[in-house]
Amino acid sequence: MKNVLFLCTGNSARSILAEAYLNAAGAGRFKAFSAGSHPAGQPNPFALELLAKNRIDTSGLRSKSWDEFARPGAPGLDFVFTVCDNAAGEVCPIWPGQPISAHWGVNDPAAVTGSDDEKRRAFLRAFRELSTRINLFLNLPMEKLDRLGLKKKLDEIGKTGREAPVP
Repeated sequence: MKNVLFLCTGNSARSILAEAYLNAAGAGRFKAFSAGSHPAGQPNPFALELLAKNRIDTSGLRSKSWDEFARPGAPGLDFVFTVCDNAAGEVCPIWPGQPISAHWGVNDPAAVTGSDDEKRRAFLRAFRELSTRINLFLNLPMEKLDRLGLKKKLDEIGKTGREAPVP
């Protein structure tokens, strides 16, 4: 079982969506966690609504600091993915240590203003980008790739998954 940490600023939307999706799609192979540099305190209600609508377990999801994963006794990490979008002007935390890391920037759906329907579309767009990338990750021939080859593939995945706007 490989441990994966998704990092973001608030740990309320993108990283929460990624954690829940990987735990569902990669069950038995991967254990996903999420954290933020400045946690919001709770998952965004639109993220929880979207996950529930897709029959993805939301129990145990919480907004937490990435410091929890630097403490003694924290799970050892194999992969760390930052999902904050540099274009949005956010400062992404940098994870020290030996896990293989990649940046999978996604626009922040929690920053969208407007109607609830516009917010739901933004969350769906982020979820689609993340699930596309996670599915590509799950299909990598990891046993055939060395560390540098795997890092290259993960970086490539971070550049894919941008989709057309959700209607």
